[in-house]
Amino acid sequence: MNENIFRILAALIFFTGMGISINFRLKADKETGEKISRKVDGTAMMNIIRFGGLILWLSPLVYLINPNWMNWSKIGLPESIRWAGVGIGILCVIGIYWLFSSIGSGITPTSATRKEHKLVTRGIYHWIRHPLYTIGSSFIVSFGMMADNWFIAAFGILAFILMAVRTPKEEANLIEKFGDEYREYMKRTGRFLPKLGNR
Repeated sequence: MNENIFRILAALIFFTGMGISINFRLKADKETGEKISRKVDGTAMMNIIRFGGLILWLSPLVYLINPNWMNWSKIGLPESIRWAGVGIGILCVIGIYWLFSSIGSGITPTSATRKEHKLVTRGIYHWIRHPLYTIGSSFIVSFGMMADNWFIAAFGILAFILMAVRTPKEEANLIEKFGDEYREYMKRTGRFLPKLGNR
């Protein structure tokens, strides 16, 4: 299969997902008139997130500009796995739209909440408390599958690990803000995947 076909599909999926994310984030900032301070997560964590995020977003762009520049991390995946990456990527784009349309103006770039934030339990948040971390990391892993690139896929996994490390602090903030309402919500939902047996 021609590498350019996977490259075109990867670009369409990547820029669609990113466009949805950027649009909803800008809209949330505009609607609330509030800029969230990044200091809430601590300097060390924010520096790790910034550095990791730079590599996370630059490596797919490098592949899209010229796949040969990423040959050093090529895996040699069969086409069926690369096509599975396309399918997962499309599902992730749908998931990105679903989660952002569910949380609306409550989205923030840190573990802090907005001043007027209401607890969102509709849409995908009915089943999962942190779908952005699951879908976002799956989105990058799927790009790594499409690009046949272990480095990009590994950064998707690393991003999930970093967000999972930050999650207890985020949930502590949410408990402080919403109290028993959030504790009850935690009992019936999964952190990153739906709880089995829950409706």
